[in-house]
Amino acid sequence: MKTIRLVELKRNFFALLVSLFLVSAVGSPAHADEILVSAAASLTDVLKEISGAYQSKAKHTVRFNFGPSSGLARQIEEGAPADIFFSADLPQMDALDKNGRLEAGTRKNLLANQLVIIVPADSKIALASPKDLLKPDVKRIALAEPSSVPVGVYSSKYLADEGLWDKIKPKVVPVQDVRATLASVESANVEAGFVYKTDAAVSKKVKIVYEVPVDKGPKITYPVAIVKDSKRKDAARDFMYVLQSPIAKGAFKKYGFVVLD
Repeated sequence: MKTIRLVELKRNFFALLVSLFLVSAVGSPAHADEILVSAAASLTDVLKEISGAYQSKAKHTVRFNFGPSSGLARQIEEGAPADIFFSADLPQMDALDKNGRLEAGTRKNLLANQLVIIVPADSKIALASPKDLLKPDVKRIALAEPSSVPVGVYSSKYLADEGLWDKIKPKVVPVQDVRATLASVESANVEAGFVYKTDAAVSKKVKIVYEVPVDKGPKITYPVAIVKDSKRKDAARDFMYVLQSPIAKGAFKKYGFVVLD
């Protein structure tokens, strides 16, 4: 009970700090706009918290389109509306940049993350390394689509580098994105799954059994940029400014992300 209360106090304190920051930094825009941020599913909780505090003081409003970065990038490439793209990997942003879909000078590598293996919180299966995924009692492993979704690509590459992918692949159950992986493990529909450390941290229904060493695993970088076809670039710049503020950086760190300076 004390832990829950402490979390609530921390969140209320964060909201107060953001409010104070926004009063001085954002001010009162003459024209209010609604921006759409297409963001990786792993950013769901932290962006909702940051935007909630932002919208309590700013006239602009923020809507989100959360999903796998590959799918979001494809939507933008095909002309779907978006003002900001916040990806969980560089290749998706690189492709949009190469095709002239990003506003020049707005792209920034903002965050980093880490891969972990998770199991249901009450699992009795002993897993201490990726090799243990080969055990007979591990029948299904949830993984975001390994051919395209960043967390799936990262995980399959890591397993391949460890010489395990071909053996583990028959057990893989491909799902839409990292949050779908988390849900699959939470419900015990699978024995294990690969997610980002930040996703595992928001659930009490799973436990981390292995953290992929940062020096051995793939480099996981989150770039953000304004979409060139945005019709609300001023409002998008306001929110980009907030995302790079000390207050937002504090929120990212609270959720377990590494902030890149």
